[in-house]
Amino acid sequence: MNLFRFIPGYETAIYETGREPALFMFVAFLITFALTRGYTRAARLRGWGSGHVGEVHVHHLVIGFVLALFSGALEFAFVPEEGFWQLFLAACFGTGAALVLDEFALILHLQDVYWAEDGRTSVDAVFAAVAVAGLLIMGFNPLSFFDVNIWREDQFYGARALVIAGAVLTLLVAVVVLLKGKVWTGLVGMFMTPLLFIGAFRLSRPHAPWARWRYGNKPKKMHRALERERRLRRPVVQAKLWLQHVIAGEPHFPDDSEVNQQLDREIHAAPAPKERQAVNRETADV
Repeated sequence: MNLFRFIPGYETAIYETGREPALFMFVAFLITFALTRGYTRAARLRGWGSGHVGEVHVHHLVIGFVLALFSGALEFAFVPEEGFWQLFLAACFGTGAALVLDEFALILHLQDVYWAEDGRTSVDAVFAAVAVAGLLIMGFNPLSFFDVNIWREDQFYGARALVIAGAVLTLLVAVVVLLKGKVWTGLVGMFMTPLLFIGAFRLSRPHAPWARWRYGNKPKKMHRALERERRLRRPVVQAKLWLQHVIAGEPHFPDDSEVNQQLDREIHAAPAPKERQAVNRETADV
């Protein structure tokens, strides 16, 4: 629809590239999440009642599920052409997704932990969703290896096999990065491939499966991983805790003791694999 053609660069950067629906979804997501958190915080402070149907408390994630499923089904069923309905369904999906992710911790823990420490998982899920949506709007594509000319125009099977091999290699590198405990590097690296290779070659995080398998008999490497994690992780934990406090309704900067407690929970050496532990016990007995 090109509703915001008056904004400099909107037509060329957003409308002509087909990113307008993604932008509407993203904006609806942010607005809904902000309004939802604002309302729940106000309701908690003022003692307002929650939504009930009879004696059943209806969490807003239920409304989000219905809205996201409904808008997604309509999009697939009718595939509306560019225009109002396409943008409307995109906004509905973004609204539903925000309502669901705002209570993601409830789904994960199967209990109402909205105001508890475990409720911060919902904030982490929203951070991830915002990062992915933002990268999509900026034009990054996790399947960019299938968007090269050699794939779209060259019908030679050898050339296409080369593209597929590159895609498989990228996915394998992404698996290595995730096994090293670098979730954010893996997530963003799917859009920016060089990040994947940097994450794959750098030291594993000490609690990750890779450290358990590879650093069990390399104490110096494990020590380096622990020291590096504690040194580099501290400012990240401070920023993360501050944002979580602000969003969750407790706006204050975390003190050192809180940061240290979080670091102690997050940063620990992964135990050696069971078979290696068994061998070490047998050796000690001998």
